[in-house]
Amino acid sequence: MPDPRLILLIEDDREIATTLRTVLENAEYKVAHAPNGKEGKRLISELHPDLVITDMMMPQLGGFPVLEFLQTVPEAERPKVIMITANEGGRHKAYAEMLGVETYLRKPFAMDLMLDAVEKALSKPEEPADAPKRAVRKKTADE
Repeated sequence: MPDPRLILLIEDDREIATTLRTVLENAEYKVAHAPNGKEGKRLISELHPDLVITDMMMPQLGGFPVLEFLQTVPEAERPKVIMITANEGGRHKAYAEMLGVETYLRKPFAMDLMLDAVEKALSKPEEPADAPKRAVRKKTADE
């Protein structure tokens, strides 16, 4: 059996963090936790997680500075990201997606929705976002 994928959960609300960690560990993922973005950035550099789940609003350092930090990580080493938030703003969602967020979940959300988002993010093929999409051309008889 392959090693479980490592998820870094960056969430300041202890109750939400405990619930998410339990759900993810029951789904056989390894989970590390950071209570704020400052600690989250340190753990990203130290642990090289496969996926980061980050809250948007946190003390010390929020989710957006974490996303901006991830843009400095070499693309081949950059984890997938899910952002969770109670914020309703469409501009926040657009900015998060511009910074590479796979899924943007508004709290409260169903745990099966979270697990689906995690599975989807971790099952995507590792293709750089800026890789050119080439059309497949069939060779003609003359070639």
